[in-house]
Amino acid sequence: MLEARLGEAAEFKKVIDAIKDLVQDCNFDCNDSGVALQAMDNSHVALVAMLLKAESFEPFRCDRNIALGVNLTSLTKVLRAAQNDDILTLKAEDAPDVLNLVFESKANDRISEYDLKLMDIDQEHLGIPDTEYAATVTMSSAEFKRITTDLIAMSESVTIDVSKDGVKFSAQGDIGNGSINLRQHTDLEKSTNSVEIELSEPVALTFSLKYLVNFCKASALSTRVKICLSNEVPLLVEFGLSGTSYLRFYLAPKIGDEE
Repeated sequence: MLEARLGEAAEFKKVIDAIKDLVQDCNFDCNDSGVALQAMDNSHVALVAMLLKAESFEPFRCDRNIALGVNLTSLTKVLRAAQNDDILTLKAEDAPDVLNLVFESKANDRISEYDLKLMDIDQEHLGIPDTEYAATVTMSSAEFKRITTDLIAMSESVTIDVSKDGVKFSAQGDIGNGSINLRQHTDLEKSTNSVEIELSEPVALTFSLKYLVNFCKASALSTRVKICLSNEVPLLVEFGLSGTSYLRFYLAPKIGDEE
């Protein structure tokens, strides 16, 4: 059986909130190393991958590999019953037809328990290759969210250009053009505002802003975001979770005049 207990429900609620508009139905793949999720959006342009490692839970027990097919809209409705600081426990039998969720209040003796019906989802597991990216930008997640939100007013697409001079986000649209340049710098007073760039070769690729704005819903999970680019491979946008757990988004670049 599966029993996984989180000290606070907040992180799990934010993870589901960040991905529910991209993916409707998905499997939570549970094994002794943790709880993982991997799914593509309906247009097969973006992929989301989450890993909540066993170390994020206390305690964590998973006797055998279990796939929990969940509708994320339904899960969101159940999670609304949990306060952010509630203790959240996920439970499932070895051949489950429901996911049991228990919310325990730390402030009083209130315990809420819900059974969410599971779905049989036939989902292929895509092997995501380890990629040596040509450029990696680590920056404030709030700043990245602000940039994508500002530029979507100009255009549907953004070109991310990383060079030794810094990173440039530029958009061209019917009403005009816009660009935002960030130089590599270290903010000693507020480290979350630092911009770090690792570069083996310059990269300039164009992506759909609609998806990037959607990814930025995860900025509530982490003060920093890692953006990794290489020619001819999907963009990786990574938000760190507790410990070494993570939420990753992959987005295929636009090619030529593709809209």
